[in-house]
Amino acid sequence: MKKILTTILLISTLAVFTAFIIGSEKSKEVLQIFTPVKFGIDLDKNKTITPEEIICADNIESFSLEPKDEFYKKYSKELKLSKTDMISLGYLAWEYSQKTLQNKKVSLKYTNKVTNECKYANIYINGINYVNLLNNSGFGITEGKISNEKNYNEALKTARKLNLVILNHHSNKYHTLDCEYGKLAHDTVIIPEKQLPKSAIPCKFCHHNKKVFKHKYGKDIFEIPNIKAPPSVVCSGNITHFYTNFTQHLKPDNKCQTKECTEFLKLINNSNSNIDIAMYGYTEIPAISTALKNARNRGVIIRLVFDEYYNPQKNYYQDNEIIKNIANKSRSDKTSSIKQSDMLMHNKFAIFDNQKVYTGSMNFSNTGLSSYDQNDILIINSKEIANYYEKEFEQMINGKFHLDKIHNEGNNIFKLGNTIVEIYFSPKDKSAARIVQLIQNAKKYIYIPAFLITHTQISEELINAHKRGVDVKIIIDANSVYTRNTKHSRLRNAGISVKAENYAGKLHSKSVIIDDEYVVSGSMNLSNSGENKNDENTVIIKNGKIAANYKNHFLYLWKMIPDKYLKYNPKPESKDSIGSCSDGIDNNFNGKIDFDEETCR
Repeated sequence: MKKILTTILLISTLAVFTAFIIGSEKSKEVLQIFTPVKFGIDLDKNKTITPEEIICADNIESFSLEPKDEFYKKYSKELKLSKTDMISLGYLAWEYSQKTLQNKKVSLKYTNKVTNECKYANIYINGINYVNLLNNSGFGITEGKISNEKNYNEALKTARKLNLVILNHHSNKYHTLDCEYGKLAHDTVIIPEKQLPKSAIPCKFCHHNKKVFKHKYGKDIFEIPNIKAPPSVVCSGNITHFYTNFTQHLKPDNKCQTKECTEFLKLINNSNSNIDIAMYGYTEIPAISTALKNARNRGVIIRLVFDEYYNPQKNYYQDNEIIKNIANKSRSDKTSSIKQSDMLMHNKFAIFDNQKVYTGSMNFSNTGLSSYDQNDILIINSKEIANYYEKEFEQMINGKFHLDKIHNEGNNIFKLGNTIVEIYFSPKDKSAARIVQLIQNAKKYIYIPAFLITHTQISEELINAHKRGVDVKIIIDANSVYTRNTKHSRLRNAGISVKAENYAGKLHSKSVIIDDEYVVSGSMNLSNSGENKNDENTVIIKNGKIAANYKNHFLYLWKMIPDKYLKYNPKPESKDSIGSCSDGIDNNFNGKIDFDEETCR
């Protein structure tokens, strides 16, 4: 009898375990809420949504943020609702759906209904049909009728108190839900009026006498400071130095309307003999592609070196192929060695007619050339410096990259009028050693706008400078505080003021400004890889006018970033980072964009 009971117990346990495994296999994760009745469900469990994975709940309708015309016509009269009422109910219904299903496991029972929009199914969460939950919430409409009138009436009262508005992040204007100008606005989000940034401006056509509310998260006020930006360009002899302003450009584009793009375009259009480009990455800017094609057609020789991983699936910039196909000759840094190939050809420079060099921290991308990212750029008009860059380029176009290169022969220090320019190429020139020397000699201040700081010796010398009374201030990108070898905590603990930026674009500069005397610019991040592995160019300029102007721009950025980010680290794609939840960019490289990101919701 004892054996029989034991056998029954084992069989029961096995059955329960088997049922659990089968249930787990059948359950799927809801990754995206399009509307309260339309979802992106991860059917193949690869954490991305394809059109085949869009599922609609069957036999139910609901309110949404963008009600279709037929839905509005049908229910506005019947339920005596304005379009504002409907959108406000849609806002609450969307919140309810988010809370109920977002990132939860569900099981599906498909119906026979399929449209171009989605497949239809009964969706079960914890064994309960989602349709029943939505109906009970007051947001569900079944067979043309509200399913729970009591909860619906309560929801309608709440909805009418929301005072939702349309906020245009780019113009910082807000509109009523029925405003015709709100419908035309780009880069918009629907939010309660009480959550508006303090600096938001009411649309004069739909907000005549309404006051602007402060946007509070806890005790903090979220706003873009109203501070006048200093001049973004300084010219000194044969050098032009300019920088972008990512506090004013919260969304990238490919229109080539910014100075960094129009100046690059001008150099292409004015070239007569040759253009050599060392480019980490390109995203197509039609005006640039067209200008390069026209240059080649008029006889200009175009050569290109670019970055390429051993595994092509890891390549971030797929549009490199566009310029490769235009160029007369091209070469990537990919070799038969995985280790060598996965070092970066991280340069961002171009040489025009062996006379002018365009270089700096900016990638030739839509985020770089649109001022969305914070960069600094140099245009140097010098045959001697152009020839020095050509020596480096020749090594790479002939197949020598990274550790295979040799140190460039000749003097790397050039005098252009009252400016001294030093050029260093990684990994052979050990650029960081010269930066350390400049830090050691600093007397008044060291200001650093840089994507990241992971270089140990540079970090320690900054701490030493702080200890001897030098004013050290650092701004780094929000992504960088989450990297493995970041030194920001070490620097903060030593008493150095380090701010993490809180804007949509990357703080992509790799700069050091010292004592109204020196500026360090170029492509090299302040990292071990930047110094010892990657192909990089570093430019050190000794010029008081250029240094003082860049200092003023740094201090402007410092004021534009709230002091709370001296201690608190904003997530790069979140409500903390201004514009990051509506810019269409995967700011933290995790495959999720805007409201797909939990921190944006």
